[in-house]
Amino acid sequence: VQLQASGGGVVQAGGSLRLSCAVSGNIFSPTNVMEWYRQPPGKQRELVARVWSDETTTYGDSVKGRFTISRDNAKRIVELEMNLLNPEDTAVYYCAVYDFDDSNRYWGQGTLVTVSS
Repeated sequence: VQLQASGGGVVQAGGSLRLSCAVSGNIFSPTNVMEWYRQPPGKQRELVARVWSDETTTYGDSVKGRFTISRDNAKRIVELEMNLLNPEDTAVYYCAVYDFDDSNRYWGQGTLVTVSS
């Protein structure tokens, strides 16, 4: 079981980044929920976005209208398009998969996003 996140980096305020997470192993199922979380420096981890099997999406209040989550079941990836980034978006971003079969949430290793003002 592995979740490999990529796409983080340094970007200026107002810019955009796209994060991608490749999921391998038997936890990937079209019925599982795929998610992005983030943990800003000195703060707790928070939900950024979630996409369900029917492609229904949920977003944290601070990213609504700026971020878009998507999933590609054939490629076994979940992506996060981030626009109009601001310094408050600086955080380590984690992808996750919630597996309904065993009621566990599996985490990737995190990718750092730094937004400079």
